[in-house]
Amino acid sequence: MMGMSKSIFRRLLFSFLATVLIGLGFSGILISFFAKEYIYNSQKEMMLRHAKKVNAAIQNYSEVNQPLLGTLVLLDESFDMRIWLFDRNGKIVATSMKDEVFTGLAVARSIADSVLKGKNAVSELKIEGLEDPMLSVAIPWGKGEKVYGGIILHAPIEGVERTFAHMRETILWATLFGVLLSTAMVSYVSWSISRPLRTIERTTAEIGRGNYTERVKVDTADEIGDLAQTINTLAGRLERVEQERHHLEQVRNDFLANVSHELRTPLTAMQGFLEALQDGLVEEEEARQKYYAVMYAETLHISRLVDDLMDLMKLENNELTLAKFPVDVGGLIEKVALSFRPEAEEKGIEITVERPDTLPKIYADKDRIVQIMKNLVKNAIKFTDEGTIALSAQTDGNWVEIAVSDTGIGISADDQERVWERFFKVDRGRSKKNKGTGLGLAIVKELVELHDGEVTVESEPGKGSRFVVRLPVLDDQRMIS
Repeated sequence: MMGMSKSIFRRLLFSFLATVLIGLGFSGILISFFAKEYIYNSQKEMMLRHAKKVNAAIQNYSEVNQPLLGTLVLLDESFDMRIWLFDRNGKIVATSMKDEVFTGLAVARSIADSVLKGKNAVSELKIEGLEDPMLSVAIPWGKGEKVYGGIILHAPIEGVERTFAHMRETILWATLFGVLLSTAMVSYVSWSISRPLRTIERTTAEIGRGNYTERVKVDTADEIGDLAQTINTLAGRLERVEQERHHLEQVRNDFLANVSHELRTPLTAMQGFLEALQDGLVEEEEARQKYYAVMYAETLHISRLVDDLMDLMKLENNELTLAKFPVDVGGLIEKVALSFRPEAEEKGIEITVERPDTLPKIYADKDRIVQIMKNLVKNAIKFTDEGTIALSAQTDGNWVEIAVSDTGIGISADDQERVWERFFKVDRGRSKKNKGTGLGLAIVKELVELHDGEVTVESEPGKGSRFVVRLPVLDDQRMIS
């Protein structure tokens, strides 16, 4: 991550510096070019105006004389520019400086011809005897259409070059300041980016090692903050997936252990009885018949376990299809109570039925509703040694409530939420006496929810339990469908 941080820093630094350098350099070149052009043009215009003033002052002099020379000296001092006069032959005939060495020399023929034709001329000259180059302008010398020659004004370029030097120095300092500012800015920006990225890297490394409780603590309202929030969301999902995986793993282990236990008990008993019969240890016919009866009961127990497991697997995999039709709940309750009365009477238990004369029908699978009630009644008989088991039904708005109450051992508050788990048995100490698969209530819950209903339990240890199944009443739309 540090490498990535340094890479970001370098890229940002070079990007900022390149932008500043290119921007300021390009701006400096443009400013220099246009400024120089502007200053030169301004200087030329000023010199042309001065040259015209000089012509206006000496246009009445067609020949060089002392008053003319005096006027040139005054104009030189006034304009701070050297003034030359040349005749129609291009020969310099007068200057504003005393003892001027250029008197008698000739100006360039091209300049002389242009001026004599009435045109102005501008040039940058390197004049012998002068250290600095000069900017020169030449205009006709004369009055009206009469041209006596030409007037040349010289001004040193030193001031212009000095201005350019100051300008270049200013641009250089501005560039240096921009580089320093960019370095400070890119350092801060890089730090503000790399710091949360390092936090994200450390957190994701912890998440990658399986610590899904870790969260990225980044409080920036930008793309990095969005990335941190996305990582936190992903970590939360991974945490839930991991918890679910642990739960499923625990359920699987419990399931295998419970199935092994439920199968091992009857198989062990059957193996012992078969070995006794095979070895001829049981000689009396009555004893053999008891052994056969026990083994038959154990096979029935195994068969019920397998059937319950198959039903539960189909329910959990959504492979069970319901054949729904209008069902009379009251009639089913009577039939279920009648089928269990002999078994209940053997234990001294009374089964009662309480239902109104008229009860709305439900839209359900009749066989599965019977299975739900049988599982509840079977459970009640199993955990009730004496007393009463009451089956009741009533209407509650758009619901039909089916209740199975007993006066058995009851269920503790801690166990009431777990009774719907597979293989969970409330009275573990009496499990050998009351054999069961531990799947009945799990199947009840799945079947009730498959019918869009709900099932609840109310119980108190030592006072019995009451299971209530609520199923939706049949409506006209379902009748039509």
